[in-house]
Amino acid sequence: MRSVGAVESSATPPGHLDESGTSATEPMTVWRELTGKPLRFLFSSWPFRVYAFLLSGSFIGLILAVIFAAMVTVGTLFSLVLVGLIILVLAALLGIPVAEIERYRLQLVDRRTLHGPHIKVAERGIRPWLRTRLRERATWRELVYLISLALILSLINLAAVAVATTSLMLAFMPALVALVAPDTIMLGSLGKLDSPFDAIPMSCVGVVSTMLSTYLLGVVSAGHVQFARLLLASREEELDRQVVELASSRSRLLNGFEAERRRIERDLHDGAQQRLVALSMALGLASVELAQRGGEPHRLILRAHEEAKQALSEMRDLIHGIHPQVLTDRGLNAAVIELGARCTIPVDVDISLPGRMQAAVETGAYFAVSELLTNMSKHSEATRSQVVGRVAGPNLVVEVTDDGVGGADPTLGTGLQGLVDRLAVVEGTLEWSSPAGGPTTIRMEIPCHLSRCE
Repeated sequence: MRSVGAVESSATPPGHLDESGTSATEPMTVWRELTGKPLRFLFSSWPFRVYAFLLSGSFIGLILAVIFAAMVTVGTLFSLVLVGLIILVLAALLGIPVAEIERYRLQLVDRRTLHGPHIKVAERGIRPWLRTRLRERATWRELVYLISLALILSLINLAAVAVATTSLMLAFMPALVALVAPDTIMLGSLGKLDSPFDAIPMSCVGVVSTMLSTYLLGVVSAGHVQFARLLLASREEELDRQVVELASSRSRLLNGFEAERRRIERDLHDGAQQRLVALSMALGLASVELAQRGGEPHRLILRAHEEAKQALSEMRDLIHGIHPQVLTDRGLNAAVIELGARCTIPVDVDISLPGRMQAAVETGAYFAVSELLTNMSKHSEATRSQVVGRVAGPNLVVEVTDDGVGGADPTLGTGLQGLVDRLAVVEGTLEWSSPAGGPTTIRMEIPCHLSRCE
């Protein structure tokens, strides 16, 4: 028994290691680079990136501290009137745009994708949007991050940047002394520097402290990233809600496609087919009128009559292929029985269902069975087939078995891969057993999580 599943390929195998000893496909992060090869970290672009990240974070945090404090103060003072409440609500929502900026800024030191946790608001208007956002936990987590950035993280970042900047200035002290010569640089209790040579010992200390402060910047950046991902990343709860939303959206799309297909079927049945019937009748009457005269006009009318009947037959087959009326009127069992009656090989149908199911489920199962019976007629050399359908738990289970030569394989163009794709639309799966010499058993399962299927 084999089960069809998705196959992913990649130019780099998952276990492949690059020259640094880490996975080549793993996104770059400051912690990975800092702990991978610490010496190479010093002479790469990472010190500049972590410095820019922490410096920009300190400025953003200080600006946010002023803005947020002003909004809370003004909102509290005027809380008895509408404008104060509006300002307080805006202060609570300020974390949302700040979080978007931070997710973008984190790319400086962490290339891992950080998805937003907010769900899409289905209704239009400011009220549904506000109602949804104020009820989301993600909104309040982002507000906590904003307050932390404004009051704590910005100060930590600024301190780390100050240490690194001071160390760098010490490392380049001889050059600074040379720039201000012949003036003397006073360093307080450390004394004075009259010439670049006096600053060489201090420069050596500065070089060492610069290397250490660079590692400090990397550690602080990694901690900032970890804290940001804890509060700004999408949690399982938000992911579950997004999955539910996507499932509902797909269900609505399926229902929309089904309605559109039935509309096309109805238009063909009531429009083009009726016109072809009228044309065929008119040509038949003309043929009767010209029967006694004979000649070339009569032969042309007879030929046109045959073409009209052929077009009408093809139109009926097309309408039936779009969506058989028996499936709509009487359900899956009757529709599969009709399929078996039209099949060139005898088909035993045993489908027992507790009731009607969602149209997308019935349609998916019907066309899958139809394609299986067609392929069986063409390739299996079978003398008999059987279709069995039951509801097992939350799934509709349909098995198609034949006594043919077997050897069904999706890589050989037998149509099984197309069936997998068709069933995937309705969350269905396909399994098969088809040893050489037969028999072949194809099993499909389609979730029917509806009240009418239970």
